[in-house]
Amino acid sequence: MNLFISGGAGFIGSNLVNEVNKLKKIKKIIIYDNFSSGKKWFLKKSKKIRIINADLKNQNKLNKSIKKTDLVYHFAANPDIAAAVKNPDIDFIEGTILLRNVLEAMRKNNIKKIIFASGSGVYGDKKDKPLIEDKTITNPISTYGASKLYCENLIASYSNLVGITGISFRFANVSGDNCTHGVCYDFVKKLFKNKKEINILGNGQQSKSYLHVSDVVSALIKAKNFKFKNHQVYNLSTKDFISVNEILKLALEAFKIKNIKKKYTGGTRGWRGDVPIVRINDSKFRKLGWSNKNSSKQTIIKTIKFLINNRKHYGF
Repeated sequence: MNLFISGGAGFIGSNLVNEVNKLKKIKKIIIYDNFSSGKKWFLKKSKKIRIINADLKNQNKLNKSIKKTDLVYHFAANPDIAAAVKNPDIDFIEGTILLRNVLEAMRKNNIKKIIFASGSGVYGDKKDKPLIEDKTITNPISTYGASKLYCENLIASYSNLVGITGISFRFANVSGDNCTHGVCYDFVKKLFKNKKEINILGNGQQSKSYLHVSDVVSALIKAKNFKFKNHQVYNLSTKDFISVNEILKLALEAFKIKNIKKKYTGGTRGWRGDVPIVRINDSKFRKLGWSNKNSSKQTIIKTIKFLINNRKHYGF
C-alpha cells in the first residue's frame, strides 16, 4: 500500500508517518508539507519515505505528487485555532481550499480513499452536553470549526459525485510528542521565559479531554483497514477530562515551581471562538475495537515532559 500524507511533517502527521513506516505492507509514504509548522527532526529516516516540500495550493505539483496512491491522510491545515481572531480568512485559505485541492487531485488520479482530520469544533458550544456524531446538531462558533465542517461536507459531496470514499475523525484536543501548539506548549514556553509570573487565557476553568497523539495514531492506522463506504464520521476522545488550572499545576510540578503569580485574562473562554467545556461521546468508534491507553492527565504529563526534554529543538 502507498500512502500520501499531507502535513506529514507536522504534529499528528509525523507521528503517523513514524508508525506506519514500521508496517511491512506499507511500501511507500509520500509526505507533502510546506513546513510552515512541521519539522524534519520530527521524522525518522527511512527509504520508504519521500518528502515533497511544497504547498497544497500548487495544484499542478500536487496532481503529480499524489499519483499511484492507495490512501490519502489529510492533516494540512492552520494549526492555531486562536489565530482566526485576528485573521478570519486563515481557516478558509489554509483549511477548506487545501482539502478541495486534495480532492481534485484524487479525482484526476482516480484515488478513492481519504482519512481526514476534523475536530470537535464542528459542534460549537454545547456546554456539558455529550457530543454524538449522529445526534448533536453542528453549529461551530469559530472559523476553524466551520472550515472543518465544510470539509467534511465536501468529502461527502465528492463521495456522491465521483465515488471518493472517506472517514472524518472529530478529535478531542490532541497533545503529545512533536506538538507545535496548545496549552502544554504555551505553558512550557512561558515557564522557560519567566518562572515568577504566568498569564493564563480565560479563567482557567476550561475543561476538556486531551487525547495522546499515540492513541490518535492507533485509530488512524486501524481505520485504514476499514471497508470504506461513502463518508463516515467518528468522534475520538478519552472518557475523562481536565481543566486548564489542573494542567498548569502539572506544569509547575514538572518545573518544580512552588510559588508563581497567576494572571488570568478573564472570562469563560480562552479566546473568541474557544469552547470552554467539551464532552465528547466516542462510543461509535470504540465499538469497532479501539480504546485509548492514556488518560487526559497522563497525556498532559507526557507532553510536558517531551517539551522540556526537547527544549533545544523547540528553541524555548
